[in-house]
Amino acid sequence: MTPTAAPRRYRYYDLLLVAFVVALLCSNLIGAGKAAVIDLPGLGQVTYGAGILFFPISYLFGDILTEVYGYAHDRRAVWAGFGALLFAALMSLVVIGLTPASGAYMDSYQQGLETVFGNTWRIVLASIIAFWAGSMANAYVMARMKLATRGRHLWMRTIGSTAVGELIDSSIFYVTAFYGIWPTEQVIAVAISQYFLKTGWEVAMTPVTYRVVGWLKRKENEDYFDAGTDFSPFRVSV
Repeated sequence: MTPTAAPRRYRYYDLLLVAFVVALLCSNLIGAGKAAVIDLPGLGQVTYGAGILFFPISYLFGDILTEVYGYAHDRRAVWAGFGALLFAALMSLVVIGLTPASGAYMDSYQQGLETVFGNTWRIVLASIIAFWAGSMANAYVMARMKLATRGRHLWMRTIGSTAVGELIDSSIFYVTAFYGIWPTEQVIAVAISQYFLKTGWEVAMTPVTYRVVGWLKRKENEDYFDAGTDFSPFRVSV
């Protein structure tokens, strides 16, 4: 029998995967439900979702994972994030459904839980559809552009793939999560502002991406090119 080569093991991939999942959970459970405003020079008051504090970090991790480890490893991280979101949604429904103890404090606490986490199932559903489509598109474009450019122009790949992924994500997420809850004009305004803010965030973080990618490539001795990769988004294995 021909011996089967052991799969390549990496020193930092698991840590990046965990950080990716944490950022994804924070963006959906802490920040996604709040619409905030900011005054920007030349633009005036801009409405945005507070999840922007966390969510672009997950795309940054996606770019790094695809660039260093390849499309399949990023795809695996995305599915891990979805599993974490589903578990969090299930547990939020269970906790809200438990009968609270009597008392004014617990009545107020229960009301707060329902306000903050009562829409979790809808946010998670929107996130699963939008982030799955957006992040897979981001990784696919990133991997294909790396092949087309022969590994050159990292800045072009990170910004270009994020622009595509964020367009798909923002177009789906806010309509699915908040239509009928927020005013329609607010849903549209937040979706548009989020797209430009998230893409701009990626542009601003390009120097950081270069440093992290370069450091990981040296430490892992890896610079993966997805020649011959199965780009099906429905696989989990690498």
